[in-house]
Amino acid sequence: MVICIDKPLHWTSFQVVNKVRFELRNAFNLKKLKVGHAGTLDPLASGLLILCTGKKTKSISDIQGQEKTYTGTISLGATTPSYDLETEIDAIYDTSQISDESIYATTGQFIGEIQQRPPLFSAIKKEGKRLYEHARAGESVEISNRSVRIEKFEITKIDMPNIEFEVICSKGTYIRSLAYDFGRALDNGAHLSTLCRTQIGDFTIEKAWQLDGLIQEIQSPKKITT
Repeated sequence: MVICIDKPLHWTSFQVVNKVRFELRNAFNLKKLKVGHAGTLDPLASGLLILCTGKKTKSISDIQGQEKTYTGTISLGATTPSYDLETEIDAIYDTSQISDESIYATTGQFIGEIQQRPPLFSAIKKEGKRLYEHARAGESVEISNRSVRIEKFEITKIDMPNIEFEVICSKGTYIRSLAYDFGRALDNGAHLSTLCRTQIGDFTIEKAWQLDGLIQEIQSPKKITT
């Protein structure tokens, strides 16, 4: 079974998987049940999280490889070590000289194949540890750039210092890194302040379950089937 969930803020993707697995096992008296997700969302991001159960877990790689659509907010004038609000602001910049025209024009630098450096606060493994584990321990590690593709980067609203956007991108794209790099391209600083994933391939957030509603459905007499 493939289940689309609108992941709540502050939940990790792993926590959602564990919760749904626990509820399904209880509801159907299962000793074991494979459940996995097709693409991590950070705790401070909301939106479409696709879960696959049972034999459908074989579809995870195919789903992960599809284009993803995000909406969110980039805040100019400040940077953070994590490139989002997980960590405290570490530098402040003057945004008074940034024009709307320069903001719109700068998006063009990020369309197509680009090189991107993943955030230090990410789940990528390096030397047997997650990068965020190195970061929290104060350890310095070298992070290689990766090639990603941005199909669309559209500014939908400017309310300085906040910029709302929509992005369509390939697997492996870090929107936090895009926000940070966008600030640098403006000779300024920036971090990601909100993020919502709205689509993966043909799966859309409009057809996704709210987590509470899904749990109620699983627990109801007319349970969804695994």
